[in-house]
Amino acid sequence: MAASLLSQVRWLLVEHPAVASFRWQPGRTVGATASFAAAVICGYLAAVLVLRRLVLPRLPPLPPPALRAASAAHNAVLLALSAAMAAGCALSTAAAAPRWAWPFCFPPRGATEASGPVFFWAHVFYLSKVYELGDTLLILLAHRPLTLLHVYHHAVVVAMCYLWLATRQSLMPIALVTNAGVHVVMYSYYLSCSVGLRWPNRWKRAVTELQIVQFLFSFAASVVMLWLHFTADGCEGMAGWVFNAVFNASLLALFLNFHGAAYKAAKANKGKAE
Repeated sequence: MAASLLSQVRWLLVEHPAVASFRWQPGRTVGATASFAAAVICGYLAAVLVLRRLVLPRLPPLPPPALRAASAAHNAVLLALSAAMAAGCALSTAAAAPRWAWPFCFPPRGATEASGPVFFWAHVFYLSKVYELGDTLLILLAHRPLTLLHVYHHAVVVAMCYLWLATRQSLMPIALVTNAGVHVVMYSYYLSCSVGLRWPNRWKRAVTELQIVQFLFSFAASVVMLWLHFTADGCEGMAGWVFNAVFNASLLALFLNFHGAAYKAAKANKGKAE
């Protein structure tokens, strides 16, 4: 029974013709141009500015039931997508990897093509980050404050995912499975909150700490990739990796700052209550 179910899941997520035959073709694949990624980022930042400064201050907040329903639907979609991407990329990597080092270090100098199941899931991941910009809309509609961390992360991650595909970046499968796995936890938490479940503050802090652990893990994986790059024939997509590493380092700094400020405020409030 279990073997049959796994076989069906593998066919759907790895061997399905639409997955197995995927090929990233600039100018033909959806989103496969730098101008598309740039337009999404600029449009997002412009929309945030216009909605926050000009439109939403003149509108009443959405009724709480409508906002909760919209949030629940949005979080459910991203939860399902994250689970599918984590499972799909993990199974695809296991099927495609000729040796243990392949997920860390793609063969360089044109030996790696942006095609097949692993890159299919990278493309889905890239497009999911465009849909994920809806997180910001829900925050604005609720008339809640936006943080620099939120806007910066949502904008720049679109460029990062484009570069994963455009440069055939080494480490991409590990980063994708890790990030999608963390998002399964995160959107499970958000979904439960949007349907009315209330969790102690330590669970919200745990979600933030899990994201911090994700960045630390990415740097540990990068050490393995760099060792392979400098001791063997090199790794594909190093320009994309440099961008990704700088972005992750900046996110780690922002998350640590956010975590420290939030924990300090929670501790101060607890002290006042006592």
